Amino acid sequence: MTQPAERRIALPHLPLAAQVWGDETLPPLLALHGWLDNAGSFARLAPLLATRWQVIALDLPGHGHSGHPAAGASYHYVDYVQAVLAAADVLQLDRYTLLGHSLGAGIAALVATAAPERIERLLLIEGLGPLGDDGSHTLQRFRDALAPHGASRKPLRIFRDVAQAVAARSMASGLPAELAQPIVERGLAETDGGWRWRSDPRLTRPSAVRLAETQVHALLRGITAPTALLLAQPATPYLPGAPMQARAECVANIRVSHLDGGHHLHLEHPAEVAAWIDAAT
Repeated sequence: MTQPAERRIALPHLPLAAQVWGDETLPPLLALHGWLDNAGSFARLAPLLATRWQVIALDLPGHGHSGHPAAGASYHYVDYVQAVLAAADVLQLDRYTLLGHSLGAGIAALVATAAPERIERLLLIEGLGPLGDDGSHTLQRFRDALAPHGASRKPLRIFRDVAQAVAARSMASGLPAELAQPIVERGLAETDGGWRWRSDPRLTRPSAVRLAETQVHALLRGITAPTALLLAQPATPYLPGAPMQARAECVANIRVSHLDGGHHLHLEHPAEVAAWIDAAT
């Protein structure tokens, strides 16, 4: 497997990290991973793309080797969008292709809405816009998010070795151990007595506010870049077919495809996903 180069990105308020595949003379492709993943999520796909692009896979704030926001800060889609745009500024990416998976796909869609002039193409795997809200859980979610967390916070789990952490991630996600390995290895930090997750524990807290689905649709209508959306079949439970189709219909220039597999299609089937990207670009 081709080894990436490490890149540090100093934002004014937060240090970010990235893994980079491909020569700097190639057109840039900025890749955004899913929730509780990291740049290692693209370890199998990025080498297949690195002959056409310089693939820059960010560790989003709070994930992988990137910094954690200050105490009192939250993880909201708008904050992620601002961080990605700021990272692109530091990297001097005036115009680039944007690839996102899951959470990263939701962020990528909003980046394309916020700065349409900068996005060459938009490539989305298992996600189109942020999680929406139908109103049925708004009140409870708001209370849960703002409730005190100090007393109920669990201590960070310590793994005796990397293999135990891989097994735990594999059990939680359903990913085979060999596919979870690059995410887990990048997501661990050595500590007294073993290994712990690098990711910010605050990432598991509920969001206080989600956008209504009508608002999500309004934002998706702002995407002007040619867009390709790849969905797993059977459908992922929290990405049901009808709502995803309704979202896709908001994007003027979109091509929707399906691939047999699970939520991490780019890890399970990197060659097929690379072929999908080639066909879309």
